[in-house]
Amino acid sequence: MADKKKKPEVTDKKSKGAKAEVAEAKESKKSSEKEAKIPNRLGIQYKSEIVPALKSKFQYGSIMQVPKLDKIVINMGLGAAVSDPKILEEAVKQLESITGQKASIRKAKKAISNFKLREGLAIGAVVTLRRERMYEFLDRFVNLALPRVRDFRGLSDKSFDGRGNYTVGIKEQIIFPEINVDKVTKILGMDITFVTTARTDNEAYELLQAFKIPFRKKEIKTA
Repeated sequence: MADKKKKPEVTDKKSKGAKAEVAEAKESKKSSEKEAKIPNRLGIQYKSEIVPALKSKFQYGSIMQVPKLDKIVINMGLGAAVSDPKILEEAVKQLESITGQKASIRKAKKAISNFKLREGLAIGAVVTLRRERMYEFLDRFVNLALPRVRDFRGLSDKSFDGRGNYTVGIKEQIIFPEINVDKVTKILGMDITFVTTARTDNEAYELLQAFKIPFRKKEIKTA
């Protein structure tokens, strides 16, 4: 019986190219994950300096009781987007440039005829930062953005919500160095909320102050 001839292997260039792209994507993902694991200096400072200081100040029995910064929520309310949708597009791009994270669109839950507002209409954008990106944003906010505020004299300490969370209103997005002032067509404001695990406003105040957030004057009564 004659030996069966082996069929020559067909080289599929497109298949190899696709595999190469997948392998490259995996390597890129691994590289990004490694970068994400690099600890931010504020994260290191929290564990090495802030935790021991707060534990001593409030006489916590365990470091697990020490309050921490859980997340930072940046919200842009865009009522003007009702009449001009381009304002929303610009705001989203700017918010993503400031935070380095994709923004989520907020839509109206009900219609209000007096404001020409329809249910489901996009009227805002929000970004929630956690872990390393949260610390990185806080670092830039305190050391780069706030010093650019005109006539800045410190942040008010009256914006705590009674549950250990603090919100500050920013009138102009151009205080962030990521925004190119020459390309800005409309000045937009935003609310930045620092969500903590603190049980009281006083504990939250001490935590945020330890992160060098510049408050004007402490007026919060100890609970």
